[in-house]
Amino acid sequence: MPPSAAMKLATASLDKTVVIARIKAEGSVAVIRTDSIERALGAANAVIAGGFRVIEITYSFNGATEAIAKLSDANENDLLIGAGTILNRGQVREAVGAGARFLVSPCVLPEVIDAARELQVAIIPGAFTPTEIYTAYSLGADIVKIFPAVRYGPEYLRALRGPLPQIPIMPTSGVDATNVAEWFRAGAVAVGAVSSVLDPVLIRNGEWAELTQRAQQFMDAVRAAR
Repeated sequence: MPPSAAMKLATASLDKTVVIARIKAEGSVAVIRTDSIERALGAANAVIAGGFRVIEITYSFNGATEAIAKLSDANENDLLIGAGTILNRGQVREAVGAGARFLVSPCVLPEVIDAARELQVAIIPGAFTPTEIYTAYSLGADIVKIFPAVRYGPEYLRALRGPLPQIPIMPTSGVDATNVAEWFRAGAVAVGAVSSVLDPVLIRNGEWAELTQRAQQFMDAVRAAR
């Protein structure tokens, strides 16, 4: 592991509570899922220009670690850069070593949650049913991601908040500028912006100006909702 990565691992524990507070304060995470470093960086820069300050780079391509490192090094003080689609302990260490300040997984993986807790890095596992959500929280999740949120909408979150009000929940997939206010009214602590902002076709075609415009519209809606 390069010295810089080792240093990032060693200092990751310094700001976990700050990271969680920042995610909640910003209210939104831009989820970037693509197939190359160039497209990931292009999309990230576009949504940053549109107002996003919390960026998740998913491990959907081989260069995800490098993309996280580049974004972290260039924006260390201004942005929160995280890693998504984390599926194993090795990816936890790679992502944190590259500068990721929070980790997101698509499902409840005890190995991933344990590894994140060992490094004292914020962990946001994905879950859907009440049992999955409570299991994730009891294992140490800092926030639980409802995924896919598009299936039942804000009413599902509102129903979950009845018996599980203590669990901070972030819906991802199915959130857009027209319904984000309803998600917050239902009890979301933050939301994940996926295809409603980061349309895969726009990313593939490099239509960065359109991505920036969508990001601005989404962030305007988030601010208005809170």
